[in-house]
Amino acid sequence: MLTFFNAIKRILVGKPFRNDRLGHTLLPKRIALPVFASDALSSVAYAPDEILLTLALAGVGAVTISPWVGLAVAVVMLTVVASYRQNVHAYPSGGGDYEIATENLGKPAGLTVASALLVDYVLTVAVSMSSASNYLVTAVPALHGQQAVLAALGVVLLVLGNLRGIREAGTAFAVPTYVFMASILGMSAVGIIQSAFGVLRPAESAGFQIVPEAGLDQGLTGLAGAFLILRAFSSGAAALTGVEAISNGVPTFKRPKSKNAATTLLLLGVVAVSMLGGILYLASATKVHMAQDPSTQFRVNGAPLPADYVQHPVISQLAEAVFSGGTIPFYIVVAATGVILVLASNTAFNGFPVLASILARDGYLPRQLRTRGDRLAYSNGVLALGAVALVLIVAFNADVTRLIQLYIVGVFVSFTASQLGMIRHWGRALRVTRDGQERRRILRSRAINTIGLTMTATVLVIVLVTKFVHGAWIALLAMAVIYAIMWSIHAHYVNVARELTVDGSHADRSVRALPSRVHAVIPIGHVRKPVLRALAFARASRPSTISAVVVDVDPEETRQTLVDWDRLRIPVPLTVLASPYRDTTSPVLRYIKNLRRDSPRDLIVVYIPEYVVGKWWEQLVHNQTALRIKTRLHFEPGVVVASVPWQLASSEEAARYQEML
Repeated sequence: MLTFFNAIKRILVGKPFRNDRLGHTLLPKRIALPVFASDALSSVAYAPDEILLTLALAGVGAVTISPWVGLAVAVVMLTVVASYRQNVHAYPSGGGDYEIATENLGKPAGLTVASALLVDYVLTVAVSMSSASNYLVTAVPALHGQQAVLAALGVVLLVLGNLRGIREAGTAFAVPTYVFMASILGMSAVGIIQSAFGVLRPAESAGFQIVPEAGLDQGLTGLAGAFLILRAFSSGAAALTGVEAISNGVPTFKRPKSKNAATTLLLLGVVAVSMLGGILYLASATKVHMAQDPSTQFRVNGAPLPADYVQHPVISQLAEAVFSGGTIPFYIVVAATGVILVLASNTAFNGFPVLASILARDGYLPRQLRTRGDRLAYSNGVLALGAVALVLIVAFNADVTRLIQLYIVGVFVSFTASQLGMIRHWGRALRVTRDGQERRRILRSRAINTIGLTMTATVLVIVLVTKFVHGAWIALLAMAVIYAIMWSIHAHYVNVARELTVDGSHADRSVRALPSRVHAVIPIGHVRKPVLRALAFARASRPSTISAVVVDVDPEETRQTLVDWDRLRIPVPLTVLASPYRDTTSPVLRYIKNLRRDSPRDLIVVYIPEYVVGKWWEQLVHNQTALRIKTRLHFEPGVVVASVPWQLASSEEAARYQEML
């Protein structure tokens, strides 16, 4: 079984890297930008959709303010980028927001940030993949209704790509990311020129009338209108997700790490804001209309749309308006957008495993997440992220509008906590710094983080108020559950360490004391070669006593075993254990417990013959009784289990095949 899966693993993942190849995985800026920034860059593919979808609840007139909502999002993004440039210089170790919050605000704040980021990374994958599947359906209408399957397939492919290593994944994803950037910026430039000359065509949805939701018939007036604007802003703020991934990934940059990470952050901010502004301007100029339920919200000449109408995303409608549908530029824009949405998940696949490894190092997640895999990537973290994202995609049927309501809550929790932590960090630094130039630099950094705290805290409140009943409560609940799990894991590790520490006490001396006697016990079924080997091993250890036990499940088989035992003149006493209920495990356990009760200071070693097989299906038909006995004996104090292997012919073939690999 192991040989088969190892062969498959080598085909999919590749040959393992030595530890000295770790430098091979470090990223230059040109690769780091698509690796870490694809999430924030790709958000321009769905953030405008969500802004327009929300504003459409108040009718056509409300949609006209979408560029102003986008401008507010852009201001917040640039502020957050400027703030995080301070973060990566001050904390280049890769802990990011978690490390900043823990060091400056305490462990509870650090765990809160960590749980928020873990939830947000999972949602990044689910939202991006679901949105990508919608764009694919735009290009291939025959796939309509299969969005969840397509999104799940995309997650699987990303998992395989990241298991091959960070640099390999980054190199493969760099070209599509740059193509997406060029196509969106190029489309924006062409569209703006067409608009200036008055030749820009209207979008396919420009002629649709929008039926306002009840209570919003008067547009964006009153408290309800203001609340809707804030809700649209909070949905558009999804464009900020992914900024924090660079601060978590500083160790994967080439030297100078902090400088390269800060430069990548600046490039990310400038490019993302330019793309978001261009799309929202063109959406306003071409009169793109979006609706959460087109069949009930849209009207054409007073009549509802046909039942089979498929609403295309904003970028698809813009590409058709600027380049005309069916042209090569149109397909380049749509295809690049779909691909970047797939690659956006790659940001999470780089951030989540690194953060999980740091949490595992600190004892808040299982230790298995701490170590690197064959290709020097954190393989267990990659697999965990992929598995949870698949569950979300299936549970929400790849519905972006429903998933987006769970989104960005976690990232703004981490934004706010990290900015507060940075303010305290700079405050401590000021108290010990006397150099005038250095103090001015610290004061400037603290001012930037203070502005960042004000903005991110404001957005967090807006997000919580406007999105809570629409699904944000699920994200908050998930954060609370993950927080409790991490705290429980840490408490468990602390208790285990305390229990296992050698401190010279009476309990420690009793553990190190030699047993009075050693009893060897061999459970047998039939008299066969593995049993004789187990007997030989037991006798070679020269125990104080040695006995073999057979459970009388089938009287005829038991009788044959006794005959074979006498025929071979085996010099070990054989004890028959009654089993009126045909249970093979309990009688053996009772026998061993009786030995322990009679001599509590004695040691009992149970030698269990086991088959070593070479094919996965053979494991299903062998060793089940041995496995049950071993599992139960692990809970018995004073008992040691020794497995005595017997290699079958198939295992020898598997070993030879493994050597050839």
